[in-house]
Amino acid sequence: MPDLPPLREIIARHGLSASKALGQNFLFDEQLLGRIASIPGDLADVAVLEIGPGPGGLTRALLRAGARVTAVEMDERCLPALAELSEAFPGKLSVIHGDAMKLDHDALMGEPYAIASNLPYNVGTALFVKWLGGQSWPPLWTSLTLMFQQEVAQRIVSAPGNSKFGRLAVLAQWRANAALSMKVHRSAFTPPPKVMSAIVHVTPNDMPAGVTFKMLEQLTAAAFGQRRKMLRQSVKSVSGALEALDRLGVDPTRRAETLSVEEIVEIARELS
Repeated sequence: MPDLPPLREIIARHGLSASKALGQNFLFDEQLLGRIASIPGDLADVAVLEIGPGPGGLTRALLRAGARVTAVEMDERCLPALAELSEAFPGKLSVIHGDAMKLDHDALMGEPYAIASNLPYNVGTALFVKWLGGQSWPPLWTSLTLMFQQEVAQRIVSAPGNSKFGRLAVLAQWRANAALSMKVHRSAFTPPPKVMSAIVHVTPNDMPAGVTFKMLEQLTAAAFGQRRKMLRQSVKSVSGALEALDRLGVDPTRRAETLSVEEIVEIARELS
């Protein structure tokens, strides 16, 4: 295992600072980074996709765990630091300079892969929905280990009846298992964000038959877009939704947050 200089030294030497515009916050605690890298399980010779590695804090933890890492970084200022890391782990790190939102991740990886990222806050949710929305299931990715703002993480893993239960929870849970693995205090970052963070771990599950992601997304956008309203008001913009509620015997005076994931999937199945 190569003897690497401290992350703070790397950042100082390359004159790096976290970009607010890119949603960056750097983690320096290597023990904490090692714990995050352990969440997906044994990574020995596992292909891992990392989005927004920055100066490479989590990247080095993943490499030390034995992973073969493909890191996508938009900030060209971070590329020299990542190039040094690539030299320290020959053949184990591939760095792509580009926008992760515009890339086909399956084509980029070309084999089953895990995703592990301290996601940039400004694109984290959009990337998450992109990974959940694949047409083929199970997906090529085998697990997602992702850092979010704690409030977003809680929304992803929340249960029906909870005020945080909504569109993200349904999209994450209808054909996958989502769990909150650990919380990360704001003081662990440089600069410290205004909010706490948390790690969510997601693994694919069986896909319910007869349901499309597109329909589920449309239904949840309507139902939770007006979450204070009864279903008969919130979903009426979705063609056939009121009739589907009637056929399934779902009380139209209920609010979306009282429905289970299974009930929402059943309504989407009727509409599909």
